[in-house]
Amino acid sequence: MRPTVHDIAAAAGVSLATVDRVLNQRPGVRHVTREKVETAIRELGYVRDVAAANLAKGRTYPLVFILPASDNSFMHGLNAEIRQAVLRSSAERTDIRTIEVPAFDPAALVSVLEGLSREKPCGIALVATDAPEVRAAVDRLVRERFPIVTLVSDLTGSLRHHYAGVDNIAAGRTAARLLGRFLGSRKGEIAVLAGSMLVRDHRERLEGFAAVMAEEFPALAILPVLEGRDDPEVAHMLVADALSRHASIIGVYSLGAGNRGLIRALKEKAVDRVLTVIAHELTAHTRAALIDNTIDAILNQDAGHEVRSAIRVLKAKADGLAVIEAQERIRLDIFLKDNLP
Repeated sequence: MRPTVHDIAAAAGVSLATVDRVLNQRPGVRHVTREKVETAIRELGYVRDVAAANLAKGRTYPLVFILPASDNSFMHGLNAEIRQAVLRSSAERTDIRTIEVPAFDPAALVSVLEGLSREKPCGIALVATDAPEVRAAVDRLVRERFPIVTLVSDLTGSLRHHYAGVDNIAAGRTAARLLGRFLGSRKGEIAVLAGSMLVRDHRERLEGFAAVMAEEFPALAILPVLEGRDDPEVAHMLVADALSRHASIIGVYSLGAGNRGLIRALKEKAVDRVLTVIAHELTAHTRAALIDNTIDAILNQDAGHEVRSAIRVLKAKADGLAVIEAQERIRLDIFLKDNLP
């Protein structure tokens, strides 16, 4: 049976109030008495249940999610999952708010992070723009004891505590293998649509994709990357132009968002040729495109799992508790039209 605070009080010969003051490192306890309590804790093997203690005290965890202000379906979905978390806030004892910053704008992100250092929330989750100034701002907050989780796109090399997202190099490699196998012995060019090379998830997906293509499918040449800034209109313009100029394009890999624009360009410009298309994130638009054969496969990350994982990790870090890594691993799902959920 696990020892309790009552056992500590009895072993040390003190009151429950004294045990509570020692456990919570509050003043008002003589040195000799504190030593008696700490000795009893060690000898009994008492392990404090921080979560239960916080529940008893009615502690609330103020958390902040920082997201890019972007007109793409995946970010809309991520926002929706955060709103669902807000609805659960009374049960989970959280106080969650969302701040939007311009997409791919390191200075704007740094400004928000610096403002939060004065507000002192219990934890911050952010979709990171991978820039030195952002890394420096995150490191400053961590040194000031703010729990930080990167969401969807990581900030490798920073002091952030956890990353809630998929392995993006593996995602890019998976996309290349699917595309290469689907195309078989065909030779031609591959168009790649990204959001921005300023975000690590897009760079890592491209890195994994290019490595497998070079190693295993040398007959498929990758064209220069199109950066659509995850904007459907920009993506439409870039893809439509590429398809018009390159008759040898036989495959497309969309490694970011902006898929509404991609789908529109494919329907307009690829009616007279067979293209194999791999894209990321299952949304209403990509689901419809899978069903009507505009897209061949979707690589998906569970935005709800990412949000729930970020909240669990931030609360654990705020309490000084360990994170269960297996529980927080975000899997990569592969969807064809045949296995849509």
